Amino acid sequence: KNSVKAMEKELVTCSLQGKEKAVLKRSQIFQILGRKDLDTKVIVVLGKAGMGKSILVQKICQDWSNGEFPQFEFVFWFDCKQISLPEKRYSLKDLLLEFFIKPQEGSKEIFEYILQNPAKVLLVFDGFEGLHDHENSPRCSASQPEKDLCSIKELLSGLIQKKILSGCTLLLTARPKDKVYQYVSKVDKTIEIVGFSPQQRELYITKYFEGLPCCDNALKLIKECEYLFSHCYSPVMCRFVCFLCETVLEMGDESLPSTLTTVFLKFVQQKIIPMQTDVTAMQNQESLATLARIAWYLGEKHQSAMKSDLLPSKEVKEFALKYGFFLPFAFPRHSDSGEEEFGSTFSDFVIQNFLGALHLMLAEEIKDKSLTKYLSFPSKKKKPYNWLDLVPRFLAGLLFLQDDPYFCSLSNKDVKQSTKKQKTLLKYIRRLQINELCPERLLELLHCIYETQSNYLLQHVALRLKPDLSFLGVVLTPPDVHVLHSILKKSRKEFSLDLRNSSIDMQGLKDLAGLKNVASFRASLSDTVKLWKSLEQTKDYELLRASIEKFVLDPFKAKTMKDITDLSDLVEMQEKMINCVQDASDCSSFEIPAIKNLRKLEFALGPVCGLQGFLKLVEILAAFPSLQHLDLDALSENGIGDEGAESLSEVFPTLKSLETLNLSQNKITDVGAEKLATALPFLSSLKTLSLYNNSICDFGAENLAKVLPAMASLRVLDVQYNKITGVGAQQLTDSLRKCPHIKNLVMWNPTIPYGVLEHLQQLDSRISV
Repeated sequence: KNSVKAMEKELVTCSLQGKEKAVLKRSQIFQILGRKDLDTKVIVVLGKAGMGKSILVQKICQDWSNGEFPQFEFVFWFDCKQISLPEKRYSLKDLLLEFFIKPQEGSKEIFEYILQNPAKVLLVFDGFEGLHDHENSPRCSASQPEKDLCSIKELLSGLIQKKILSGCTLLLTARPKDKVYQYVSKVDKTIEIVGFSPQQRELYITKYFEGLPCCDNALKLIKECEYLFSHCYSPVMCRFVCFLCETVLEMGDESLPSTLTTVFLKFVQQKIIPMQTDVTAMQNQESLATLARIAWYLGEKHQSAMKSDLLPSKEVKEFALKYGFFLPFAFPRHSDSGEEEFGSTFSDFVIQNFLGALHLMLAEEIKDKSLTKYLSFPSKKKKPYNWLDLVPRFLAGLLFLQDDPYFCSLSNKDVKQSTKKQKTLLKYIRRLQINELCPERLLELLHCIYETQSNYLLQHVALRLKPDLSFLGVVLTPPDVHVLHSILKKSRKEFSLDLRNSSIDMQGLKDLAGLKNVASFRASLSDTVKLWKSLEQTKDYELLRASIEKFVLDPFKAKTMKDITDLSDLVEMQEKMINCVQDASDCSSFEIPAIKNLRKLEFALGPVCGLQGFLKLVEILAAFPSLQHLDLDALSENGIGDEGAESLSEVFPTLKSLETLNLSQNKITDVGAEKLATALPFLSSLKTLSLYNNSICDFGAENLAKVLPAMASLRVLDVQYNKITGVGAQQLTDSLRKCPHIKNLVMWNPTIPYGVLEHLQQLDSRISV
């Protein structure tokens, strides 16, 4: 269990730190550096629902059929939500040559060829989470896994465990929150689809309306509704918004709904009402309520598909298919029975979420008091409904729309019951300890409140936000930024925001940094520098100056070469900013406050890039006039060695404010110690110097001993776990007598005889054993 948690934590770290967003061609997906073995290769494509994972795998199949990816002679694509339904047992041959496609002849020969050439086979499992919901992954226990009958889950498990078709390539798609790594011990490559940029949103909308009379007005109308435009970062949401915009413009309206709930209420109404008569209205209401119940109960089981014969009635099935809520599909004939079965799947995850919320609103058995358990911001002990992650937002929105004529047209339920449910939500939110919510739950609450469009609730939450808001490592999507921005704007407090490793886009960073009541913010250095360069190009000097003054860097921890490069870019930026931010008369005094106020800098690049990165860091150290703490002690050991120590000693005269210098565990020998000792007196403010666990011998100790009297500010020196013998220890002790200002000398070394060290400690109590 702990190893699973460690793997997931590692994935989050890797995906957010030191990685740039990049455009990846489909041809690059299967390029895995350093893999030449015949082992099964596992590639995972992550992305929120609606990001286009299914479209991507369909395009891969299409590319292959057009002659690309020649390394694969066979490509098999499976929609997991469909193949997970039949509770039957299949062999690998059934899975490949019955489920996917049935050859007209030669099945046996084709299957034998596949078994002998697994490296030429690509298996795509789209929607991997559909096969592994709440359950533990079943082990494949078949004695002849290629030929024995197994469940679909056991077959997939055998492929992943490399018991079946070892050497093939597996491409799995899944949502980021789903625990793929619980079932896949080794992933060779992880790709995450992040959605459309603002420019791509505009391009999609323009293409959607291309050739239509309303083409010119559509983009303008959508962009005016900033909240809906922010949701267009998701391809599936972009399609919904475009469809609705088209309908609105055809009807002659001039505005779009302001929330997701009203968008989907109108979407459903536009589907049903135009074809509805008084006779069918009541029947449609009943069918919709039944469909909503199905949406909720399937969602609770992390499913979106079901066998068609399990639908409660022919009327519901026809209703769902007629209005596009369901899509039909056929299960393949089973090799031994020849039966054909049919299934139905919700046409879209958002539709299923909306209908699920509608069920919670309409169901008489769900009392008002139990409604709050379906929201995603309960105490940490309660498990949120992550799979139907839009339900809480739609539910909150619907609770404040019970008088809406569109809502009334979908329901024949008692409005009083809905009013009671609304009051329950109000009471629940009033009791919430908003300032104690973790970032993810806080964002969910903000989305729910925004959907209500209740001024009272918006103000209530805005007043109770804590002034220090950290979203460190929490992915902030464009809609997240929009609701956060709109609620912060309503508060009279001043806020400090931490947006590091949040994948926030430039527009979002610009909006939040530009808020008057955001007093300070932290963000990725590269994103911040890009923002400033963009503001410089657009000559938005007022916002440029404000964001520069608000930006905070202290303390800064460098973990990758990119961090060092970004820090160098920031220092370089300071020179460039002088001309456009300061008045000409005051140019020479301009400093970026974040650079001027940096007090603590930690360096943890590890042994591979340690020296290279440190030499680059040393070049800019002089730019930080207030630097008090320089820490080079990392668990992975940076190993800057004597070359790094020498390079650092050369800039000591510029580090006037440095009080703590930690060079522990850096493979420094006598050579480096001598270089350091020569320059140490220049560090006029140094109080603590740690050289713990290096390779310093007596010659190095002697050089340090010579300069100690000249280091008037020094209070603590740590040289333990080096290679100093009794000779070097004696020299340091003799020097210590001339240094009344030093309070502690930590000197235990395995090479100093214990009796010698004990004797020296008796001579001077400031020596620590």
